Amino acid sequence: MVASIIERVTGERFDAAISRLVLKPLKLDACFNWGAGCSADAVRNAVVLYRANGDVERDDLKGQAPLCPVVPAQDGSCDLSRYQPGANGSLFSPQGGLRISMNDLARIGQILANRDKTFLSAHSYRELTRAQWQAKPGPKGGNGGLGGYGESNGFFCSYGLGLQLIGSGAPGCHDDLFGDRTRRMGHSGEAYGLRSGLWWNPRTKRGVAFFTSAVPDDAPIGRSAFTAREEALVARVQR
Repeated sequence: MVASIIERVTGERFDAAISRLVLKPLKLDACFNWGAGCSADAVRNAVVLYRANGDVERDDLKGQAPLCPVVPAQDGSCDLSRYQPGANGSLFSPQGGLRISMNDLARIGQILANRDKTFLSAHSYRELTRAQWQAKPGPKGGNGGLGGYGESNGFFCSYGLGLQLIGSGAPGCHDDLFGDRTRRMGHSGEAYGLRSGLWWNPRTKRGVAFFTSAVPDDAPIGRSAFTAREEALVARVQR
């Protein structure tokens, strides 16, 4: 819905609008669905995403951007010149189609951790990072209700405007990825065998951006509600 609203307001495709308004001003070499915004270098350095069995899942580009950055029409055509902005912003995968390097993802973390006012006003930053929603403890299907700890195995406990707040140590909450009961904010990623994350400590302004691929859907969970693979990655950073 938000992507379609952005298109209606700007008159541009979602990927082009975000490239012009956000990614380029922040000097990020990133794009949605390998569409508008990514350089030839980014395409050449694309990471192939694999399933846990070794099969290719996504982005085996072989150095060339895909001919169609969206799901083609039923007849196989991909004439985006006919696309009417605002008709279907989800076509460009705003919910998870961003292709970005870990260096550039870390850059976003630096901007947010340092409260860069050229990107967000002080008010916008407060609204973005304060807990707008918090889950209530409860068994699955019990008094916890929709989004209760029991509904997500204690993974989703507190959320701002698009940012997850973790490490509160609240009873029944298992979102302490780093295992040190320190509050952090950021976002987790899960798609096509990929697990990723951007997390920073708002007090120290230090953080980490990471990804790991070929993770099975039933990957073992660690001591938290995150996978053991993710916990092992952040443990290396803390050494």
